[in-house]
Amino acid sequence: MWKLKRTQTCGELRAEHAGKSVVLNGWVDARRNFGNLIFIDLRDRYGRTQVLFSPDRAAALVEQASKLGKEWVVAVRGVVRKRDADTVNAKIPTGEIEVDAVDLEIVNEAKTTPFEVTERINVAEEMRLQHRYLDLRRPTMQRNILTRSKIVHAMREHMDAQGFLDIETPYMVKFTPGGARNFLCPSRLYPGRFFALAESPQIFKQLFMVSGLDKYYQIARCFRDEDLRADRQLEFTQLDIEMSFVQREDVMNVIEGCVVHVWKKVGGVEVPRPFPVITYEESERLYGTDKPDLRFGMKIWDLTDAAPREFKVFGSVIEAGGVVRGLTATGCASWSRKQTDELETYVKGIGAKGLVTLKVEQPQAPPGSLGVLSADCVLAGSAAKFFAPPQAKAIIERAGAKPGDLLLLVADAEEKAASVLGGLRLLLRDKLGLVKPGTFQFCWVVDFPMFEVGEDGSVGAKHHPFTSPKDEFLDVLEKEPMKVKAKAYDLVLNGVELGGGSIRIHRRDVQQRIFKLLGLTEEYTRDRFGFLLDAFEYGAPPHGGIALGLDRVAMLLLGLDNIRDVITFPKTQSTVCLMTGAPGTVTEKQLKELHVRVVDG
Repeated sequence: MWKLKRTQTCGELRAEHAGKSVVLNGWVDARRNFGNLIFIDLRDRYGRTQVLFSPDRAAALVEQASKLGKEWVVAVRGVVRKRDADTVNAKIPTGEIEVDAVDLEIVNEAKTTPFEVTERINVAEEMRLQHRYLDLRRPTMQRNILTRSKIVHAMREHMDAQGFLDIETPYMVKFTPGGARNFLCPSRLYPGRFFALAESPQIFKQLFMVSGLDKYYQIARCFRDEDLRADRQLEFTQLDIEMSFVQREDVMNVIEGCVVHVWKKVGGVEVPRPFPVITYEESERLYGTDKPDLRFGMKIWDLTDAAPREFKVFGSVIEAGGVVRGLTATGCASWSRKQTDELETYVKGIGAKGLVTLKVEQPQAPPGSLGVLSADCVLAGSAAKFFAPPQAKAIIERAGAKPGDLLLLVADAEEKAASVLGGLRLLLRDKLGLVKPGTFQFCWVVDFPMFEVGEDGSVGAKHHPFTSPKDEFLDVLEKEPMKVKAKAYDLVLNGVELGGGSIRIHRRDVQQRIFKLLGLTEEYTRDRFGFLLDAFEYGAPPHGGIALGLDRVAMLLLGLDNIRDVITFPKTQSTVCLMTGAPGTVTEKQLKELHVRVVDG
């Protein structure tokens, strides 16, 4: 039976505590034998303290301590004393003291762990996830989880100060079609009927606005049956917000304040406001993505109108309505053929037809010769011969290039050229080390298209069907739906979407028009969304909101690239929990109670 209850933590004691009798509880981090003296490092989540076992106290105590193994749970009673000057450990906060043990209680022994419980380990992630309870003991992981906890506290602190109400919404809801695949839960009491795990609190928070609860927030759990990536999980947490009687700028202002507060309080980083605002069209044109990384330049430039059409790679694409666009890799003209071939392999791997490379060099011929623009600029490369001086001048100017630069061009359909160059831009960012670690660049992306065309040719909502179209497009909603802009806005940080929001539809007639455009019949919308449409007829105020991914916030603030490192018990990319074995099987009796039958395939 455990008797020695701790009076201090393992990270608490300092030189001023010398002479104090204390009890520490924790895990044995290390044991060192020096003749008849034994030292252990005792660890808990607060830090490490060195404990000394000396025969001057009791020979039996030394004998007991000599049996201690790593990760054993022990309780130690002793007296704090200052270390000798030559044994002070300046690397840890408790390094000036040690505890001279007078009593030792072995609370629990431990088997040899499958990996070291240390700051840095070289072990497969699968092994870490299989023994997550050990992985979470490591100081690195404990800092991650502690930081996440501080982020939640700071978020609540800010939202409470702004007069928002922390209100919960149901997790088990009626299935309503949205942007993600739902997890379904069969009802035992109603055979053939199902609950869905909420993919977001979206509809319920809108109903809060109809209810007059004008400022809502929640640290919400969401569930989506999607394929996983490094920044996505089946279940995740978000800061969810909704406000009444607001416009876009009001929501953006609140969330900027929250983000600035979190970064300052948790990360000690001052983030300037207001955040830059860029339209969706600008973002796609200049950065090849709707999630631009603004920590570095390298904007995409367009050469379509000045590209030499006699060069078939360009001419055939332009004739088909495509574009010629490019990037400038500053100082990379000296790259080898092997290096540029690697770039071409990359772009082909993401769907490009190819990559045209041109080097900007000092001329070896007199000014006025073919390809020579001036006394200090000339294009070189297999495609350079197709560029007459006016065209060469145009590309140099648009690329903002100078001798020593490498120009990278893609000719393709506009959307494909943008996505390829957007990916290439990020590859060059990493290859050239263009971003200073610890840099945070937020921005808003606004004016998204209201609709998008799916792979099957159907029209779908770009965000979700409750997003309001911009007022000036209401008259052409049915006539030209693909030109309609939405009152949607995304918050982006360092090229990662941190959150998305919109001003919502609050009128029944507009919501029904959107449903119809999405191909939903009146009967279907009545069955799935009737309660929401009815609510809009009882005085629904204008409202809008946003949701920030808490897991992504923690990942980015900590400078990590894997969301699993800020989640205590994450799923793998194959959607399983290696520790518990979930998803698991259930008994035939359970299936029968739920009126469910498993079929092959």
